[in-house]
Amino acid sequence: MRTIVVAALAQAAVVLSVPGANAETAILAGGCFWCVESDLEAVPGVRNVVSGYAGGTTQNPTYKTYERGGHREVVQVDFDETKLSYRKLVDIFLRTIDVTDAGGQFCDRGHGYSSAIHPLDEKQKQAAKAAIADAEKTLGRKIVTPVEEAALFWPAEDFHQGYYQSGKRTLTRFGYVTRATAYKGYRGACGRDVTVKRVWGKEAYKGVPNHGS
Repeated sequence: MRTIVVAALAQAAVVLSVPGANAETAILAGGCFWCVESDLEAVPGVRNVVSGYAGGTTQNPTYKTYERGGHREVVQVDFDETKLSYRKLVDIFLRTIDVTDAGGQFCDRGHGYSSAIHPLDEKQKQAAKAAIADAEKTLGRKIVTPVEEAALFWPAEDFHQGYYQSGKRTLTRFGYVTRATAYKGYRGACGRDVTVKRVWGKEAYKGVPNHGS
């Protein structure tokens, strides 16, 4: 689990967002939501990415309680379907995570950090399954990322939104640094990019412009 020491974390009110059968919205779990948010916001056609929690049985989960409630860290992606299809978004997403790891993602372990896709309707469900089937052929091995049922999305605290690019300073294990600097240190130490490139080879981060630059 991320080991970031924060002197004081103000808990923002969490407002429930109920996903409808909207083909322009996707809910995806790929471990640390800061990282998934960072990767997917760079994809052309994506309008907005919000970090949050989904898939559990409790209401109003917070960063301190979501795992106990059976939730995962997820992102809600709003995208322009005239520029980016749901299927293409899932294709890209799969190539930004370790689809062979069912126990978490990278250095973050446990169900709360495991990968998953939560389609919001039958069309998305079939597209997600097709993307996984094709990705298995490309990868030459089984993908363990499950296609789950539709789930309520609960936005994470304001502290987590846009963390990867925030200029606000925070006390972390990397010192009193900006959140953006702490994020880069965490991502590197966690081995996310190294692992994705080892799993996917030339397919790693395909569809994410200028990744790593």
